[in-house]
Amino acid sequence: MPAQLLEEQIRALYAAFNRRDSSFVTDQMTADVTWPQAFKGGFVRGPAAVAAYWKEQWTEIDPDVEPIGITALDDGRVDVEVHQVVRDLAGNVIADAVVHHFYRFEGARIAGMELG
Repeated sequence: MPAQLLEEQIRALYAAFNRRDSSFVTDQMTADVTWPQAFKGGFVRGPAAVAAYWKEQWTEIDPDVEPIGITALDDGRVDVEVHQVVRDLAGNVIADAVVHHFYRFEGARIAGMELG
């Protein structure tokens, strides 16, 4: 996938997550996608499990993630440097950090994500 299209896709995915449109994101995943449960630990597999994890997460915290850098790596993964602000449901900031999300793609579909 050309770099410009990849960047546009990634920015659209993060924008959808931030507006809590989980189906926009999960519709772009492979059937056996693996996803970290950053808030709970471990991994989930499959788009339905990812959506369920996010819906549960959003009942407890309010994360906002903005990509600030996107780099294609030599091993085929994509490193997305993200400014992440996590608030409790009262709006208090509980975390504000730059983190890395490493994606694996199969064609244009997300096959997995890992935290860095």
